[in-house]
Amino acid sequence: MKAIAIAAALALALTGSASLAQQFDYGFAGLMGKANRVTLPDLTLGSGKPVQPDGPVDLKSGAYYKMNIVADGSAELALSGGDFFRAIWINEIVINKIEIRPMGVHSLEFDAGGTAEISFIAITPGSFSLSIPGSSGESQKAIFNIR
Repeated sequence: MKAIAIAAALALALTGSASLAQQFDYGFAGLMGKANRVTLPDLTLGSGKPVQPDGPVDLKSGAYYKMNIVADGSAELALSGGDFFRAIWINEIVINKIEIRPMGVHSLEFDAGGTAEISFIAITPGSFSLSIPGSSGESQKAIFNIR
């Protein structure tokens, strides 16, 4: 009789923990798996071009994102936004197939045309921007709302 009670308790414990594990089952790679990643629209750096043509981007705290920053080489331009970079955890920045895993970032500057790919997890809720230093136009920045 004791053996049946122990077996029943063990079966209940195993089924209870299995259903809990499935609730947050992100796959083998966890949260960082490709199946969990959302690709955001590209940001554009070009002389006289809007940085973010589609308006503000809404992000979910705890979600995994990938974004490209594309410079056309028409001018030496940067995107600065220490508050945004402190509100996210950066997995990596890839430039010319070189993967960089920084502890912190304040800005990215392009002296010539090229692409920087950033993968990150949104963390701190709020509204943040990446902007071209020294510019004041609304089209010269990208707005991110983390919820």
